[in-house]
Amino acid sequence: MDFALTEAQDDLAELARKILDDHVTNERLREVERGEDRFDRALWTQLATADVLSAGLPETVGGGGFGLLEQCSVLIELGRAVAPAPYLSSITTAASAIAQFGTDQQKRTWAAPAARGELVLTAALVEEHNPNPAVPSCRAERQDGAWVLSGSKTGVPAGTIADLVLVPAWTPDGPRVFLVGSGQLSPQRQRIVDSDSEARLDLDGVRVDDDHVLHDRSVLDWLLARATVGVCAHQVGVISRALELTSEYARERVQFGRPIGSFQAVAQRLADAFIDVEAARLTLWQAAWRLDEGLPCEAELATAKFWAADAGHRVAHTAVHVHGGVGIDLDHPLHRYFVAAKRNEFALGGAAVQLGRLGDALAG
Repeated sequence: MDFALTEAQDDLAELARKILDDHVTNERLREVERGEDRFDRALWTQLATADVLSAGLPETVGGGGFGLLEQCSVLIELGRAVAPAPYLSSITTAASAIAQFGTDQQKRTWAAPAARGELVLTAALVEEHNPNPAVPSCRAERQDGAWVLSGSKTGVPAGTIADLVLVPAWTPDGPRVFLVGSGQLSPQRQRIVDSDSEARLDLDGVRVDDDHVLHDRSVLDWLLARATVGVCAHQVGVISRALELTSEYARERVQFGRPIGSFQAVAQRLADAFIDVEAARLTLWQAAWRLDEGLPCEAELATAKFWAADAGHRVAHTAVHVHGGVGIDLDHPLHRYFVAAKRNEFALGGAAVQLGRLGDALAG
């Protein structure tokens, strides 16, 4: 494969970085994090107005006609800024799924407004005590001409602010994905590591008609693959910027009359972190390219997520250790990169889970 980025990827990343550099300041993030949800609606509107949200969606929903690779470029920039914007859940996962598999009415009602930043969408892919999200334990049964859901979902990103949730559930014919409006749900807020909140959803008794179903049986696997690649892209941005901040600090911080970056132990940790970041970046683009091309990529997805988790863990800890006490000071920006890296590390399965999936893929 060709690892060179396209002109569209470069341009979109440059535009996103300019907006984020202007808007996502340390002071602005502190203000946002005082709220219940780590969501900056003003930033979301700016990204929508600049067509950053719509660029990676098909033209059929008012998008720019680009795809997953361009979305990954945006996610890297959002990770670099640890920006409070639900692009991964709303655009890369949910809106893209509706644009790909939805009816014309579903596209007009949900995907197109999401592309304009008018709605926030998400997907509920995680369940408690269920190690395999591809086989949801939530159920859907036919009753009186509609689908009735049962079970619960947990850890739903942007679940407390979303206007629509894509809910995978098991039916007698296999998994299907249901479109559930926020008016049918009473999300329970779950405060998580990076000052954001996710949602727990009790689905018992929720009724969904046939107009709110994505009937293609491959939707769930498609969602999981896209969400996994998206987490990896965001993590590459997070740890790239964390390493940059740490390298700058090591050049400026003087101890015993020398910059601490000149000490062998510090230099070695920074060198190891550089290798980790590049490995995460390489495996991300390999998995994203194969997925975008419609090629088999189960092993590549597991490999990319393993590096996002394992390398993310090491780089985040290196950043804090080299910064010393400054690294855990809530007035300093670095702590956000640590907690963002930890969130990405475990999203959709940590390193051990990915090794298990990789082993299954190789054995298969």
